[in-house]
Amino acid sequence: MADSSDSVPWKSVAVQEILDAKRKTLSLELLSPGVDLTRVAADPDISSPGLALAGYTERVPEGRMLVFGETEMTYLGTVGPAEARAHLDAVFGFDVPAVFVTKSLEVPPYFLDAAAKHEIPVFRSGASTKRFYQRIKPFLLTALAPTTNLHGSLADVYGVGLLFVGESGVGKSECVLDLVERGHRLVADDLVMASRRGTDVLIGRGHELQRHHMEIRGIGIIDIPALFGVRSVRQQKRIEVVVNLELWNQEAAYSRTGLEEDTETILGVEIPRVTVPLNPGKNITVISEVVAMNHLLKYSGVDTAAAFDARLRNSMQPVREYLEQDIE
Repeated sequence: MADSSDSVPWKSVAVQEILDAKRKTLSLELLSPGVDLTRVAADPDISSPGLALAGYTERVPEGRMLVFGETEMTYLGTVGPAEARAHLDAVFGFDVPAVFVTKSLEVPPYFLDAAAKHEIPVFRSGASTKRFYQRIKPFLLTALAPTTNLHGSLADVYGVGLLFVGESGVGKSECVLDLVERGHRLVADDLVMASRRGTDVLIGRGHELQRHHMEIRGIGIIDIPALFGVRSVRQQKRIEVVVNLELWNQEAAYSRTGLEEDTETILGVEIPRVTVPLNPGKNITVISEVVAMNHLLKYSGVDTAAAFDARLRNSMQPVREYLEQDIE
C-alpha cells in the first residue's frame, strides 16, 4: 500500500483538458487553430519566461507552460520583430506545452509564427496576469497531483482524518460505521483515493460512483447519508493518522508506552501509524476516538508519553545521584 520512494512523479494533463476546464473562468481564446491540443503538461509550476526573453536561457526549465503578461509583451515590442522572434524561438525550444497571453493583449504575427514552428498552442486570456495565476495554479496542483488508491476506510474523527487499514474482514467498515453512529463522519469506505498536495499533505476521498455507500458483511450495501443524514459524511479529508487493525498475535510486540513512534510513507509523505491489536471485548471505537484526540494533543505541543517519561526520569534522579556517590 505504501510508496516509500522520496521522489514521486507528478501526473500529466492534456492541454485540451486545461482549455475545457478553464475556458470560462479565464476567458481563454485559442489563437493557434490546427495545433495539437493532446500534448501534455506534467509540471504544476507555470511561470513567465523572465530573462530568457533577453537571451539568457541557461535556467529555462523543460516542459513548463509559460505566461506572457503586459511586461513581457511590452518588452518584445521594444526590440523589433526579428530580434523578438529569435528570442521566442530560443525559449519555445524548451518543450513548452502551451503559452498563455493575459489581459487580452494583442499578439503579433511573429509571436504566433514562432509558436507554430514548435507546434505550441497559444491562448489569450481576458484575465489579468495576477488573476490568471490565482486561478490556474490551484487547478494545476490538483490535476497534476500524484495519486494512489488505498484499500481501507477513511473517517473524520474530531476533525482528524483516520485511515483504517488491515486485512480484509478484520472489521474496518464496522469500526467506521460505529464511529458514524457516534456522530463522526465517513469519507470513504473500502477504496480511498489519495492525492498529495504540496510536499506533505495527503487528501483522501471516495470514488464518485461509490457516493458514501458501505459494505457490511451479513447486511450488504448501505447508504450512510440516507440512514444517518447528510452531516454523517464529507467529500474529502486530509489523511493524518493510519490506524492498522490486526488480530491479536501473541508473538507480536505492541507499543505499551507510546514512546516509539511508527510511520508509514504514502506518496512520499510520512504519516503517523498506530497498530491496534483486536481481541474479544476491546472497544475499538473508543480507542479510535482516543487516537484522534491524542493526535490533536501532539499537534498542540502536548506529548503525554514523553511528559510521563520525563517525570519518571526526574523522580529517579536523586536515587541515581546517590548511587553514583556510593563508593563503598
